[in-house]
Amino acid sequence: MNPLDMMQLGGRLQTFSQQHPRFGDFLREAGKDAMREGSILEMKVTSPEGKEYITNLKLTPEDVETINLIRSMRSGV
Repeated sequence: MNPLDMMQLGGRLQTFSQQHPRFGDFLREAGKDAMREGSILEMKVTSPEGKEYITNLKLTPEDVETINLIRSMRSGV
């Protein structure tokens, strides 16, 4: 990813966090013990017209590794 895109993404993520502060809190809380192999993540999106899209996935060891990599990138560890 080019550095300019990374800077733009950082700004967008900051705006998203400001507009949806409870989402980050939710992810941090769930990440304390629920983001491990075998956990199921489910997402539901409802369009303005009321159409629903729902999916889920069961976390694999590779998924957990990816989540941990993202965590370490965010914290600078």
